[in-house]
Amino acid sequence: MTESPVAHFYDQLADDYHLIYADWDASVVRQGGSLDTIIRARLGEGARAVLDCACGIGTQAIGLALRGHRVTGSDISRAAVGRAVREAAARGVRLPAVVADMRQLPFNDGQFDVVVCADNSLPHLLTEENVCTALAAMRRVLRNGGLLLLSTRPYDEILASRPAATPPSVSWTEVGRTIGFQLWDWHDDGEHYDLEHFQLVPDGDDWYVRVRRVTYWALGQRQLTRFVTDAGFSEVSWESPESSGFFQPVLIAR
Repeated sequence: MTESPVAHFYDQLADDYHLIYADWDASVVRQGGSLDTIIRARLGEGARAVLDCACGIGTQAIGLALRGHRVTGSDISRAAVGRAVREAAARGVRLPAVVADMRQLPFNDGQFDVVVCADNSLPHLLTEENVCTALAAMRRVLRNGGLLLLSTRPYDEILASRPAATPPSVSWTEVGRTIGFQLWDWHDDGEHYDLEHFQLVPDGDDWYVRVRRVTYWALGQRQLTRFVTDAGFSEVSWESPESSGFFQPVLIAR
């Protein structure tokens, strides 16, 4: 079976994913705190059964586990799942996790109080059919009245300008500064784009370059809201980073 391009991208990136952040540990705590606040504001106090269905190396899942929630992780990348479990254990929290496509979640109906799909994960699905299949799977594993939390890049703003690149970011490692940036090549439809993720890593007096490639669908908020509603969710709303404290816009639905 041919490996998914998305799985391949994150398998390649798993060891270095934390370098996207200036301070990954601080981001874990901050993002977990922001999502925890949203959950408690809508479901009340107390620990919840949470599925992070695109857990990656655990940025949001570990943050929520540190807040006391019973978090399960799943991700299409085997390497990312393995690292998420190790990182959680190193921080004293339990994170059972499985390798799974978000369109085919291997969990029981109504098993979770909350499903999280954060950090621009859903736009890896490039067609309406695949997006709606994933949302239906998330709806199936949520209990009635459960909460869906999705975050994406601010695509309404991005689509207005269709940038060709992102500003560089800098992380410090044991070998010095690592610089990251992305190049975006927009398709003719104006909605999909190929992303090249560059990391420049110091090598003595020189640098070497790592490049990983993947494709996204720039889903605007109105379009994604329609897909979520069609999948059987209600009370759909969006919170901006300014109001939620999360680094991306968050769609919230019941």
